[in-house]
Amino acid sequence: MSCDAPALDRVFLQIGSLPIYWYGVIIATGAFLALWLVTREANRLGMKKDIMVDLVVFAIPISIICARIYYVVFEWENYANGPLWRVIAIWEGGIAIHGALIGAVLTAVIFARVKKVSFWKLADVAAPGLILGQAIGRWGNFMNQEAHGGPISESTYNSFHQYLPDFIMNQMCIDGVLYHPTFLYESVWNIFVLILLLVLRRKNLLRGELFITYLMSYSVGRFFIEGMRTDSLYGGGLRAAQVISILIIVAGIILIIYRRRTIKARYNDSEPSSNKKGTKKNTKKKK
Repeated sequence: MSCDAPALDRVFLQIGSLPIYWYGVIIATGAFLALWLVTREANRLGMKKDIMVDLVVFAIPISIICARIYYVVFEWENYANGPLWRVIAIWEGGIAIHGALIGAVLTAVIFARVKKVSFWKLADVAAPGLILGQAIGRWGNFMNQEAHGGPISESTYNSFHQYLPDFIMNQMCIDGVLYHPTFLYESVWNIFVLILLLVLRRKNLLRGELFITYLMSYSVGRFFIEGMRTDSLYGGGLRAAQVISILIIVAGIILIIYRRRTIKARYNDSEPSSNKKGTKKNTKKKK
């Protein structure tokens, strides 16, 4: 199915010779709203907001760097022979969520040890903010006309794409061809995951289970959506994001089962101890 529609301007604001791109503005907006939600979660769980703010200050730049490194490693053939500055040209697009997650988790692990706080509690507090930031960030891909799927047939378009706002489908018209707005599919899926987390956070979960649920739920959607994309990163002939999604889901299931059998620390417990006997002893001492 062909089309003929002008693309939206990728530049948000031009200051002299310096262009400020929508991609960066949207990513920054997602990060700001994620921080807002994270601080609210920290307050709800009785954690000092300053701790989460300090964590985010370190985690955001490290995550962006790791996301870019992850992408460049998998797409190295496109950068090896070009000018070196393109490796850091993040405004052109090209960051990977899984790379960002790796950077965020490593930062949180080190931060938790330095601050002597629970990593799992930090992760649970951050989970809703992370998925919110991802949902918003996908619209940066929209402005760059990237992270889209294959061409849409006329029958597929008539099924439901015709009911989408014109500005979305016009932006998905590239060189006269309409493509699946997979950025939109993932953004909507992420909103569903966010709602799920906001519901589950009120339950008496084990520490870490909200974060693990976030990783698993996101991975389920990402696995299927990744199969539709035309710009997947590959490793060994396999779509890297799909392989990682499967590993996360399997690891998450195993981790939840294991921790349910060995860990007893729930958020509504007065004594966050994993040792039942130790808890009884402490109770006796209090008496």
